[in-house]
Amino acid sequence: MTAVKICGLTNVEDALWAWRCGADLLGFILVPGSPRYVSPEDVVHLSHTLRREGCTARLVGVLASTSPPECREAAIGHLDLIQWHGAEGERPPFEALGRPVIAVQRVRPEPAWHPLPMSGAWAILLDAFDPVRLGGTGTPWDWHLLKGCSPIHERLIVAGGLTPENVSQAVAAVHPWGVDVSSGVEVAPGRKDARRVQEFIQNAKGASYGE
Repeated sequence: MTAVKICGLTNVEDALWAWRCGADLLGFILVPGSPRYVSPEDVVHLSHTLRREGCTARLVGVLASTSPPECREAAIGHLDLIQWHGAEGERPPFEALGRPVIAVQRVRPEPAWHPLPMSGAWAILLDAFDPVRLGGTGTPWDWHLLKGCSPIHERLIVAGGLTPENVSQAVAAVHPWGVDVSSGVEVAPGRKDARRVQEFIQNAKGASYGE
């Protein structure tokens, strides 16, 4: 069954709802300037509260090369995984991050795209390329670019423009280990729509692999 990551969470209520609907990973953006940014103090509060409520989902801190040291320290100290957004072609500093890493690669439509080898990553997340933003664009990419590629990683996560309406198509096309959504289930940046969160998770986990 496909794993689901709900990302860009900013409050306990949305995070608990996502977990209770079946989310396997919960993501918190520790990149200042993001409309879904949460402070290191917020991360400590969120992680403690979620665990106290019995939440068993993996908690993911989303970092970039621009994230200040205090953000990295919060992620290392209170979260299970780190999702790393670096410059194009940059290898994540695995050892320095201190937690298993979801390494992000951005897919360009042109020229022909080839995944970079990323040994040492806990998972690889494929997102749409944007010349300005490192992630969170809400833009889909052509999942069929993966056809003919060698297996990229045992845990391949697909992101970029996913919604409750198209996630089953992505699962059928790519056969990923997991899928990731943020803006596709929101009413506003950082505020999730409960119905869309539930539908996204149900549709992702109920999707069948196909051609």
